[in-house]
Amino acid sequence: MKTGLAALFLFAFAALCAWADDYQPTSMVPPLPAREFRGAWIATVANKDWPSAPDLSVAQQKAELISLLDTAVRLKLNAVIFQVRPASDAFYASPIEPWSEYLTGVQGRPPQPYYDPLAFAIEEAHRRGLELHAWFNPFRVRLSATAPAAPNDIARTHPDWVRRYGGELWLDPGMPAVRDYVARVIMDVVRRYDVDGVQFDDYYYPYPVASKAGAEVPFPDEATWKDFGARSGLSRDDWRRQNVNEFIQTIYHNIKSAKPWVKFGVSPFGIWQTGYPPQIKGFSSCAKLFADSRLWLLNGWLDYISPQLYWPASSPAQSYPVLLNWWERQNVRGRHLWPGLAAYRLPPAEIARQIQLTRAQAGAGGVIFFEMRNFQENPALAAAVAQQYPQPALVPASPWLDSGPPAKPQIAARESHGVWMFQWTAFGANPTAKWVLQYLGSDQEWRMMVLPANQTAQGFSFAPQMVSVRAMDRAGELSGTAAVEHAGARPAPVQSFWRSYQGR
Repeated sequence: MKTGLAALFLFAFAALCAWADDYQPTSMVPPLPAREFRGAWIATVANKDWPSAPDLSVAQQKAELISLLDTAVRLKLNAVIFQVRPASDAFYASPIEPWSEYLTGVQGRPPQPYYDPLAFAIEEAHRRGLELHAWFNPFRVRLSATAPAAPNDIARTHPDWVRRYGGELWLDPGMPAVRDYVARVIMDVVRRYDVDGVQFDDYYYPYPVASKAGAEVPFPDEATWKDFGARSGLSRDDWRRQNVNEFIQTIYHNIKSAKPWVKFGVSPFGIWQTGYPPQIKGFSSCAKLFADSRLWLLNGWLDYISPQLYWPASSPAQSYPVLLNWWERQNVRGRHLWPGLAAYRLPPAEIARQIQLTRAQAGAGGVIFFEMRNFQENPALAAAVAQQYPQPALVPASPWLDSGPPAKPQIAARESHGVWMFQWTAFGANPTAKWVLQYLGSDQEWRMMVLPANQTAQGFSFAPQMVSVRAMDRAGELSGTAAVEHAGARPAPVQSFWRSYQGR
């Protein structure tokens, strides 16, 4: 039965290939698409980016989210990092944790009429050719220790796991049961949703708070230390770092076991340790948050790292290019380095300069902007970024997550009532995540469209001189090129595909 259907499909596609004599197959290929990560964070905590208020209707929520995604497309970004768990809550239909109070105004209350925001965000992002990375805050429980809690809030179901610190509630990372619980929450999302990545931000153990006298208040994990750390042979600080190290390693391996193509990244505070490199001074995330992100990068427990380099290039003690260069030198495994930029507070001209500095740094392949709403509220910022991104770019490939490129598609063309329709299909076991379509107009300019996997046709109101399509898999690897050119057209000079592909 399957053999017969395949034969029928091939016969139909062969007929399609004969539709238009105006277009003929060609061995020429367009320039290789640019590769650069262009991401932006969509923060849901305290209604920073989305939704703008916790009492919006579902229609308003959807309209706001679509507006943010459309802004990303207009600026030629290619990824959004969507905060799905700002605390121990959910912006999705979780069987484990309560609905977020930032979504409906009351923790545990589902949206009405019902919908799943994460599923909606993924569908709309992928429809626009955007990657969507699910952003988790692993150990924060609530910003306010006195806020009303749903019956299934972790502070009510497992109060023994929760610590009050600085007016907030936190899970204790030193408890193995806590780390197992958070891992279960994250893997629930990975298994049930079509996310392209998982990201943690800079919070592990909380940022230190000071007493009224000005002294640093210790995190209240004395009982946990006695139960799990005192006999470890480690100092208290090293034991805390080990807790977080084990957690990061577990998450990485769990994701790869379930869905190898899902990228795992972290966005740590931009300074690993004061004095690294020597001129750098400031808060040390390894010493104070117990987040040894340099070790995670060295050990290959990450697919990408996005240090929050939120300082201007001219700041000697926290210089953007100096820190970026230091992080690049730690990246001995060649994973992705996509620094975070402070679009929320630095001048647009400085953000544009930092994009240029990142491009000039070998080993850095893009940036992530904090945060998305700033592009809508600051036209000068949007204009500065748009000037840096005149053409779309593909997300950099992650070949260590892949077994090889997808199969080369086949393409054919037809004309009907003044519309030129190009249709394609692909064969092979490696599934397609996106289609990369390029076309050459009469102005001799190449343009690119990134299309979702379920779109296998594209129409034009004019006859392009040349149209090509490549399949792209979940790791970002490109197939061979299928291309047709208009009879009599003379496309602009292009390079050999295999030469381009091997040198990407």
